[in-house]
Amino acid sequence: MSLRGTGQGGTLARLQETVSVLGSSGFLRPRFLRTFAAAARKYGTTTAAGFSAAAARTPDATAILDDAGALTFGELERTTNAIARGLRAAGIGPGDGVGLFARNHRGFVQAQMALDKIGANTLLLNTGFAGPQLAEVVAREGSKVILFDDEFRDIVEHGAGGLERILTWSEGDRAEPTIDALARRHDDAPVEPPPAPGRTTILTSGTTGTPKGAQRSPKSQGIDALVGLFGRMPLRAGTRNFIVAPTFHSWGGAHLLFASLLGCTVCFQRRFDPEQTLAMIERERPAVLAVVPVMMQRILNLGAETLRRYDCSSLELVCASGSSLPGELARRWMDRFGGNLYNLYGSTEVAIATVAMPDELRAEPGTAGRPPRGVTVRILDEHGQEVPAGTTGRIFVGNQNQFDGYTGGGNKERIGGLMSSGDVGHFDEHGLLFVDGRDDDMIISGGENVFPREVEDLLADHDDVVEAAVLGVPDDEFGQRLKAFVVLRDGATADGEALKQHVKVNLARYKVPREIVFLDALPRNPTGKILKRVLVEPD
Repeated sequence: MSLRGTGQGGTLARLQETVSVLGSSGFLRPRFLRTFAAAARKYGTTTAAGFSAAAARTPDATAILDDAGALTFGELERTTNAIARGLRAAGIGPGDGVGLFARNHRGFVQAQMALDKIGANTLLLNTGFAGPQLAEVVAREGSKVILFDDEFRDIVEHGAGGLERILTWSEGDRAEPTIDALARRHDDAPVEPPPAPGRTTILTSGTTGTPKGAQRSPKSQGIDALVGLFGRMPLRAGTRNFIVAPTFHSWGGAHLLFASLLGCTVCFQRRFDPEQTLAMIERERPAVLAVVPVMMQRILNLGAETLRRYDCSSLELVCASGSSLPGELARRWMDRFGGNLYNLYGSTEVAIATVAMPDELRAEPGTAGRPPRGVTVRILDEHGQEVPAGTTGRIFVGNQNQFDGYTGGGNKERIGGLMSSGDVGHFDEHGLLFVDGRDDDMIISGGENVFPREVEDLLADHDDVVEAAVLGVPDDEFGQRLKAFVVLRDGATADGEALKQHVKVNLARYKVPREIVFLDALPRNPTGKILKRVLVEPD
């Protein structure tokens, strides 16, 4: 499904597309290219390279706006040079493992940039961890130092008490050194680059068991990768970007990288609050908002009266990923905020697979979109053969940015150079991808195959329903039966029988849940994915 030009006409068309897309993004300006190339030679394709290049171009422009105020590109460059020297003085060098346990704020960016500048291997830690999870992960990944926010002190003492500790966000006088202190005490002149870029390990956001470490080395972004992404998600140089999605995860982290490469101002709030998010949009006027779908849902659930109080007209791109985007949520968002919604489908392992643009989401709200240039997506059956449009099969993806493998060993299944996304889905007759569910989520009830996503989306389409989760539970007669967990809107009148009837008139009889449980909220991890294992209880 990738775009492939053939012959002289195809080559010319690709060249024209490349010039058009990269020209619109701002990449082709001579000074931009010159400063970025110089920084990339030192630090690879990292946030350190992107922000260092921006500092060379516009040192007095604002790089970060967060709860502590504004920080310029020049200040960001100088402080991270000094922090890098401080980390070296603390014994951290190229290839050393360092855990970063921080929320969205300048300290996260400064720590990550400084680690990039010394070539350390950075482990991005989930801010939802408890002590035992932290202990297991830092031991498995071989971390020798942990950089952390003060609020996680108890968790760090329980799970990483034997590691050297440095604070990224301090809430008072503490015994540990802080990155601010390192910045004050050390020389802020340019640092000697490492012999090779370090590796970043992102923890998978799976909903069962301890997250795996997905390691990724900095890779040169090929022209196809940039043209493909910016062609379907038109990010531009020098804009103001509000990253609400957590930066420790692949989606928020990717937007931080994009913002650095494009020399954008990054807006942060340490904690997500739906109304405070709207207030910051009105105050700071960002053009780009990076979110996970549950954040969109919580913003819309504020209600029409609250939403009308805030001017969000600056938003040109609302970029959603990290978990499935229900079609009804896409419709509600665009009805309220206009045609600015872009949905990216991918994973920590396969990186980008497809992007749905606003017109596609309006026409087919449940779609995951189309593969960008430079990306191949195939739907394969159990024998590894491609299936026709309209047939559900396993999703396999090929691109330049896939992960290097799990740190504990193992990899995703690969067939013919393509990597499994772990999902099942289908293409429609127009080439749009639809993700039907996880390949291990399929429910077999009475011999019939059911993918929960279809039932979940239909329940969420009901006027009285905020969201729903469907799973299979053991059944003596049918092997498995469908059980739904539903969150109702305030003032809703629908009961279980009404919702079952809603499914019955729209889907096959075997897809109707036998049981519906009403909850105040569905359990989720920090990236917004529903924790179905928490919902599973013995009957």
